[in-house]
Amino acid sequence: MEKINFMKNGVLRLPPGFRFHPTDEELVVQYLKRKIFACPLPASIIPEVDVCKSDPWDLPGDVAQERYFFSTREAKYPNGNRSNRATGSGYWKATGLDKQIATSRGNQIVGMKKTLVFYRGKPPHGSRTDWIMHEYRLVTAANAPQKKNFAQVKLYFHSHSNCWDSQFIRHCLAINYQLFYS
Repeated sequence: MEKINFMKNGVLRLPPGFRFHPTDEELVVQYLKRKIFACPLPASIIPEVDVCKSDPWDLPGDVAQERYFFSTREAKYPNGNRSNRATGSGYWKATGLDKQIATSRGNQIVGMKKTLVFYRGKPPHGSRTDWIMHEYRLVTAANAPQKKNFAQVKLYFHSHSNCWDSQFIRHCLAINYQLFYS
């Protein structure tokens, strides 16, 4: 059976009526784990993008929708565990504690989920935006060989007023529309 690629120019293009709405467990087990260990993915619908090389509004996909990416985790310091999450015009800042992701039976922890918020400017004086990122990490045995240090990322714009007609959002939608349809 032929594997269908649902990506075009880095944008998810599902047939009408289809939605990509995976659970946290599905993201970790069915996508991230398979990507890390170089196993076939259920569908080719998640692009590999270094999310910290671009600002959130410049990443591929529809800014009015949740977007999913595989991203490598770059160390902030040569001998440290902290990730570098600085972009061209700001930075991603973690909020709260990491959440454990358990199997649906609840008997095994398979991953961790970190919530981050995008700030414009330089720390510690950046201004908070409504861009939210969930970073999923696989929990594996310390001696398990991994092909790459990937994270699964879910990115979205969280408008508190549900006002999608702001000038900024219209601008982002217009740019993405031009990129996709040109």
